Amino acid sequence: MTVINSIAEAEAVNDRLAGLDLAGRLSLVSGLGGRVVFTTSLGIEDQVITAEIGTHRLPIDVATLQTGRLFAETLALIEETENQYDIKIQRYEPEKADIDAYAAQYGLNGFYESVEARHACCGVRKLKPLARALEGATIWITGLRRGQSANRAETPFAEYDAERHLLKVNPLADWDLEAIKAFVAANGVPVNPLHGRGYPSIGCEPCTRAIKPGEPERAGRWWWEQDETRECGLHVAEEAAAIAAV
Repeated sequence: MTVINSIAEAEAVNDRLAGLDLAGRLSLVSGLGGRVVFTTSLGIEDQVITAEIGTHRLPIDVATLQTGRLFAETLALIEETENQYDIKIQRYEPEKADIDAYAAQYGLNGFYESVEARHACCGVRKLKPLARALEGATIWITGLRRGQSANRAETPFAEYDAERHLLKVNPLADWDLEAIKAFVAANGVPVNPLHGRGYPSIGCEPCTRAIKPGEPERAGRWWWEQDETRECGLHVAEEAAAIAAV
């Protein structure tokens, strides 16, 4: 089994992935050994990855963070995707005690009131469940793309996640949205109907709105905040470290 535990080794994998198509990238990382986990938000990018995993029967665990605040359309898509590709998508939910503690401190919808409260909500509903989803994993696959936001413009194909001690792989890093849509159309991939209603990036229902013409793909996420690089923390090392310390 190959375990990637250094930046140099991750860079070597990054270079190998650059010359492969999506199926080749997923096949390569799934063959490195250990537990490989793909976390999906059921967005259009993630559906493309899930389709390739299911179609090629790759030994990759598929997991989703069922936050308790997802759109009904997203929840329905989980089962539709499982049925189409004959796979099991593992659901990871927040702990009731964590939700209760958050509500006692901030109020159930306190995330609208401050960035601190919003980060705390994402920590409870996303980061802590993610930590459980990645327990024992050596490789974490995501649907990050460079075109999603300025904050993600330098996304590599593979990088060493020092906080979680694993290889993080972004096999769609160089795909643009048009390529994603073309793949979906050509392969009959099921997608969230909200994409057709102006939601290119879909998270929790209270924190996501449709975007306006000309806005970046992720402008509808946490729209009330002014920081253009805003993230939930799943892909920010400092946030991961903070959760690990709890």
